[in-house]
Amino acid sequence: MGGPKDLDPPKLLETNPKNNAVNIRPSTITLDFDEYINIENPNKQVIITPRIKKDEMQVLAVKNRVTMKLNQELEDNTTYVFNFQKSITDITEKNPAENLKLVFSTGENIDSLTFSGKVNFLFPQREKNMKDVLVGLYPLSDTTDVLSGPPYYIGQADTLGRFQITNIKAGAYSAYAWHDINNSLKAEDKTEPYGFLDAEVNITDNIDNAQFYISKADLSPIKINRSSPVGTNYDIILSKPITEVEVEHPDIHKKLFYRIKDKNMRFYHTDFEGDSTAIGLVFKDSVGFKKDTMVFAKFQESDRSKEKLESTINSGTNFVRKFTSEITFNKPIKKITLDSLFVKYDTASIIPVKREWIYLKDSSDYTKIYIDIAIPDSLKNEVFTVYSADSTFFDVEGLTNENKIEGTYRKLKKEVLADALRVKINSNRYPLIIQLLNNKDQLVKEEYLKDKNEIVFMELEAGTYRVRVIEDLNGNRRWDPSNLTEKRQAEPIYYHINSENDNSRDIILKAGWDNEITINPLNPIGLGLLKNGENEPSPTKDEENQPTIR
Repeated sequence: MGGPKDLDPPKLLETNPKNNAVNIRPSTITLDFDEYINIENPNKQVIITPRIKKDEMQVLAVKNRVTMKLNQELEDNTTYVFNFQKSITDITEKNPAENLKLVFSTGENIDSLTFSGKVNFLFPQREKNMKDVLVGLYPLSDTTDVLSGPPYYIGQADTLGRFQITNIKAGAYSAYAWHDINNSLKAEDKTEPYGFLDAEVNITDNIDNAQFYISKADLSPIKINRSSPVGTNYDIILSKPITEVEVEHPDIHKKLFYRIKDKNMRFYHTDFEGDSTAIGLVFKDSVGFKKDTMVFAKFQESDRSKEKLESTINSGTNFVRKFTSEITFNKPIKKITLDSLFVKYDTASIIPVKREWIYLKDSSDYTKIYIDIAIPDSLKNEVFTVYSADSTFFDVEGLTNENKIEGTYRKLKKEVLADALRVKINSNRYPLIIQLLNNKDQLVKEEYLKDKNEIVFMELEAGTYRVRVIEDLNGNRRWDPSNLTEKRQAEPIYYHINSENDNSRDIILKAGWDNEITINPLNPIGLGLLKNGENEPSPTKDEENQPTIR
């Protein structure tokens, strides 16, 4: 039959050394409990400050005792904190011991200063997970930082992102926060979000208002991993994606074209001669690093089959008076045959596309073709289709689209439209990028405000939206991540937060309604006052989504 289920956590009976002991330098630590126990993953679960070499420790749980052999010398006049969190459990029901922490000092006094505050992800997560978010303090004399080694003092955020590091020695520190996904006790800049405080933190009194925002920022240098001919083309493989490139060559956009796909840059030359040609390149990445270089590209005859011309189109977009058809190709486009490009709106009626409707948003990117199409009110049809027959688009290699390209666009009726969404941002830091997103965080509309903090979005389809604000501090019309080497913070991003609806970011627009919202900036990074009710990134069902601002 068995007895009742054990719901009680193990109780600590005794420790050696005693809690808050001073003038002691133990080589072994023991903890005795009132029942048989187990310790799970102590290298990860037990937080020890200041840092010690955990890989040299030996930790063993036998019956009701945990024994930790440190196997290393401790520092003089230093307070050590062993925070066991939930690592020690009873052996039967896995109930964790509660509030288990051991403090002792190798000197005469117990250091008692604290450093606490809050960590937020700059981009809201799909599901809020603060489990592996850490905060670390590094003495200014330390040669390591969050990207190169574990901190001297370390703390872990709770489910709300709040943290506290205790028993700190007075001094000056650098402060960092990061999402330690791989449990290395340091940040991996390519894969893990992290953040930092601009200035040194002088801890002479308790600090309880630190604010961190963490996001990804790849600080690796731009490198050319490989460059070589591929068929009749020439490829450059980079070490990381880039945000900007400048190409210097007399044939650029005349006979020399290129396309960029992730970390691959492919050059096409329409009049290759077999000799090498020097191409000047300046690459720039998202954190502002540059690489100025030159490659000697060789274009040669090849029996290798040319890559087929393929395309995608932004089909399914709704509109009120006009729409933009966006066609993206896998290769640069050199020629368009207008005779086979038109808009269909019933079985027999068409609107021929005019040359002046077609444009490039980026004059150097020939892979994206935009067509602005205005529909007169006299046409009462609801569905319009941008249609191009096969052989309408010619790429730089002389190939054409083998199949027709079609994209459908639906004209909205006035009775399904909200009158207006009026947005006010309580910020005087310009420029501001105001993004209207749908409930999937896809961009619907975007406005760029240089000297005002209000905008009105008109004639929106009824539905659920979000508004995101980016403070474009450097005026390049896109969001920029942090750069730790330059001590430059990521550009602030914040959303409208509905405090009356569980801090949701959703804005529900109804047909015929006029909505007004006010958006507050984030709490400032650093040691500013943490205020209740300020705009903080909140948990949502949507995945982390860093925007690309064109």
